[in-house]
Amino acid sequence: PPPPPPGHFKHPAKDLFCGDSAATLRFMSSICARVPGGCRLTMGPSLAKRPIKPLIEAMRQLGVDCTLEPGAVIIKGGAFPGGTATLPGDISSQYISALLLAGPLSQKGVGIKLSSPPRSEPYIDMTIDCMAQFGVKTTRFPDGYFTAPQTYKPAKYEVEGDWSSASYFLGLGAVGGDITVENIDIKSRQADRAIIDILEKMGANIEKGEKSVRVTKSELKPVQADLANCIDLLPSVMAIAATVKGASEFTGIASARLKESDRIAAMTEGLNRMGVSVREHPDSIIIYGGNPRPGGVIDSHGDHRIAMAFSIPGCAAGNTTIKGAECVTKTFPEYWKLLQKTGARMIVLDE
Repeated sequence: PPPPPPGHFKHPAKDLFCGDSAATLRFMSSICARVPGGCRLTMGPSLAKRPIKPLIEAMRQLGVDCTLEPGAVIIKGGAFPGGTATLPGDISSQYISALLLAGPLSQKGVGIKLSSPPRSEPYIDMTIDCMAQFGVKTTRFPDGYFTAPQTYKPAKYEVEGDWSSASYFLGLGAVGGDITVENIDIKSRQADRAIIDILEKMGANIEKGEKSVRVTKSELKPVQADLANCIDLLPSVMAIAATVKGASEFTGIASARLKESDRIAAMTEGLNRMGVSVREHPDSIIIYGGNPRPGGVIDSHGDHRIAMAFSIPGCAAGNTTIKGAECVTKTFPEYWKLLQKTGARMIVLDE
């Protein structure tokens, strides 16, 4: 069948700046394949260090004329033939979501064959569910997916509260307070909802509502957990584990090195500065927690999740400095103000 019309897509007058948002770059790279005249997507310094080549190679397999330059992706859009592309599933689920989102706009549809099992698979499931809300169907196979040429239909869609952002406050409640987080769906398919399961294994006091969760301070115990499907929780759970006496182990974490920072190295460095011992392995990490000491000066490495995570042991230890704390504006601009509302005492330092 002929490809669906590109709707109101038009050639942008200038480059499209994606900042340091990997989701924006990856999703828009595929969508721009249907933009007449194409697009040039540019990146911030942090994003330029993150992998995009596997997605570009997959798009080329689908007949899209695209090139990768230092700090930019160039898509010569308009025609999107489609077909079948092979790509790894263990680097980023966003590659798969990007192709699924754009697949209905292609001429022949898009088949995705995975050369390795997908990590963070719940995010792929969320993409498919969201597309279904807008009238687009996806076929699943044991080793991949297929979307036929289709037309997206208007729909009313409510965006859920974010479990990734909630994880820091839930952790703070378990470590040292009484905190209720509202506007999060306890039945959500978001991968980071796993923070509840991990806290329960640690013995946290948790009260679940339909759209809220309350966590109160309790005597926590070490935990073992596989984070392969919820890798963004790594900073949160490492920070919580740092306050817990004993050895906690987290596996399935290799992809954390490919985020805004090398999160394994950044968390290890910061926890060491707080007197917490950490043992790294290629795909796992052990935290020997207990009493993080005050006086630590933590480098956020410009990574929003590192900065927010260290508020947990920082509150537990006291007198902790987090450098580059303004980086939370990427996903949670009000974080520090909301943290103060929980009773945390903070001073903003000018560097």
